[in-house]
Amino acid sequence: MMLALRPLLGVAAALAFLAACVASLSGDWASFFSHDAAAKMFEYVGGFFPPAMDAPFLRKLAWGTLETLAISWLGTLLAVSGALLLALPAAGRWGSAPKGSARLVLNALRAVPELVWAALAVILSGLGPFAGTLALAVHTTGVLGRLFAEALENASPEPYASLRRHGVGAVAAFWYATFPQVLPQLASYTLYRWEINVRAAAILGVVGAGGLGQMLHFHLSLFQMRETASVLIAMIVLVALVDVFSNRVRVRLTT
Repeated sequence: MMLALRPLLGVAAALAFLAACVASLSGDWASFFSHDAAAKMFEYVGGFFPPAMDAPFLRKLAWGTLETLAISWLGTLLAVSGALLLALPAAGRWGSAPKGSARLVLNALRAVPELVWAALAVILSGLGPFAGTLALAVHTTGVLGRLFAEALENASPEPYASLRRHGVGAVAAFWYATFPQVLPQLASYTLYRWEINVRAAAILGVVGAGGLGQMLHFHLSLFQMRETASVLIAMIVLVALVDVFSNRVRVRLTT
């Protein structure tokens, strides 16, 4: 009887938790759906049109777009190196002793949001894209390190063990037996995370970390809505292009 009731109790608990979450949201819902709120929203959005298209601003916008792309790509590449170094002990590939410590480091790196890392990096290195690159690299190291560790744990141990039994060294056995198994998965994780980092790089500019985000914060704070609209369009186009590119690469890797 109790076994039959467990799924119902689980659903009831989930619904109760959902209701508590909704109840905890503060705000005037009646005003949110009012005609006055809609009119103000349309007036605000109307300020975005037409987007700024003068040549000097478009040159700055193009440079900011390239800067955002560079921040995301370099931050992701740096993170891949750090993630691999931490994923090996986190997956128990360097013995069991450092496994818990490596996982603790990975948890700490990814638990702190990119904006916090960016604020710290700005204090250390000053305003600009270098701070954004460092912030993305640190946070993404924690994210990718965890994913890489899981991929290594799920790899078949037999090829590695077979090479070791035939006298092959540990590093060579890992390189030729384990790494080829997980390489497509690691590449897929990296590309997916790069997509996320393009979006994150566009936001990190809020704390002065360069790129489109810094332009967005600057123009929005001055209520320069037409320039803000152009920056938003550049963000959308950049994210769409990176998504298409990374999806095609992932398909090739997994087929």
